[in-house]
Amino acid sequence: MVKVLSVGGSIVVPNEPDTEFLGAFSKMVKEWLAEDASRKLILVVGGGAPARIYQNAFRTVTPDAADSAAADWIGIMATRLNAQLLKSIFGDLCTQDVVIDPTVVSDFTGRILVAAGWKPGFSTDNDAVLLAERFGAKTVVNLSNIEKVYTDDPRKNPDAKPLDTISWTDFRKMVGDEWVPGKNCPFDPIASKGAEKNGISVICAGGKNIVNIRSILDDKDFIGTRIG
Repeated sequence: MVKVLSVGGSIVVPNEPDTEFLGAFSKMVKEWLAEDASRKLILVVGGGAPARIYQNAFRTVTPDAADSAAADWIGIMATRLNAQLLKSIFGDLCTQDVVIDPTVVSDFTGRILVAAGWKPGFSTDNDAVLLAERFGAKTVVNLSNIEKVYTDDPRKNPDAKPLDTISWTDFRKMVGDEWVPGKNCPFDPIASKGAEKNGISVICAGGKNIVNIRSILDDKDFIGTRIG
């Protein structure tokens, strides 16, 4: 049984590595795995503060640059640093190198597989969808700094309403079809297209609520939004 978590970089490294969260999260994951030897977990990690800081530096120094791929590569390198941190934290549970190309992974030998960014054109959400498809997971859990998907951006629209469920058709109307490096949306537009195509649902939930994440892993009631 394989579960896939797309862990937002802003959860792992909001400004600097959040050691309190990492400690609580890793403890919960280890307990969950220990309860059933058939359980496996794929963790795909975003870029967080390092990605934003370095992308902003690039754009400040080269304001006329039109090369979005360069900004994407900077973000990708940040995801790989964050992923190496997670792999190291989980030690012997993660026996394979950090995955940087989800299309060439042929096996899953440990209990945890950690993945990072692959190439420009989308975020690590898309890598999570590709790995879910590869290993037969029907759901990707997207952990970020929002607890639910809203009808609009709640920071800009006070009338925005939280949603418990939303179809892929309606969700994709909200987020569009284009990826921009550093884009802030509940789930990457490119990943959304791939998830819909492959019949994969996505649960968007708050990344700091460890008890709620455990409920999701246990297929129990949870706080969040199911897309699909």
